[in-house]
Amino acid sequence: MTDLHFDTATLAELETALSWAAQEGWNPGQDDAQACMAADPDGFFVARVAGEIIAAISVVNHSETIASLGLYLCKSEFRGQGVGFTLWQHALRQAGTRYIGLDGVAEQEPNYAKSGFVRTDAITRLQGKAPRAATEGGRAFDAARDFAAIATLDRRANGYQRPKFLAQWAAERATTRKPVVSLRNGEASGFATIRLCNEGAKVGPIAAPNIPTALAFLSAAAASHEITDVTLDLPSSAIEFREALEGRDFAKTFETAQMYCGTTPEASSLNMEISTMELG
Repeated sequence: MTDLHFDTATLAELETALSWAAQEGWNPGQDDAQACMAADPDGFFVARVAGEIIAAISVVNHSETIASLGLYLCKSEFRGQGVGFTLWQHALRQAGTRYIGLDGVAEQEPNYAKSGFVRTDAITRLQGKAPRAATEGGRAFDAARDFAAIATLDRRANGYQRPKFLAQWAAERATTRKPVVSLRNGEASGFATIRLCNEGAKVGPIAAPNIPTALAFLSAAAASHEITDVTLDLPSSAIEFREALEGRDFAKTFETAQMYCGTTPEASSLNMEISTMELG
């Protein structure tokens, strides 16, 4: 394909890629593009033919050691022609020597493995009605007071730092995204964020010291938007949280493979739920 070329995506083009993701059933948030772009403005790529965007991918550098790959999409009429894989190779250079994580559909595992990715976990999407719960000392997130503490919690939960992404993902947007924190001895001991999506709402991440707090986060997050139906993306390590949700009639809708190329970060038991399948 002689007229194929690649560009770094603009915010508008990232929004286009997210609309494609919505069409594929990934159900991104209504206000995800700005938070994603803030994480790494150079981390989003598009392929063009005759000026038309035909494929997209992201390789977002969270820190000096880790990157997240996502939004790997190609228009159906251009699939099977090598466009996606050529864009994939182009985008991977963005990561440099960083190790790279992705969440992908299981049938693509063999293809990802060809590029050195190894399955390390699974992410399960559950949907249901948020339980009614309460947690002492919980309150709305205050960026000035709480950001340093939740950044530390996020690093402990996931095994790596992502301050630029977190600063935007945890920032309240009155109509689409709200974060909540729990307190212990006056300090943040856990946090969660809920965001409205094309369909319903998603809670994520949830970093919590125990299951009652995680359930309370879920309840408080849903109440902050005055909704009941929520979606969560859980790592397979969050066994007790998943059992607690399934005991409350949450149902599995699908599962992805979590894969890494390079060193796998050491997540902790705080990691009850991921933020987003697009950026980890």
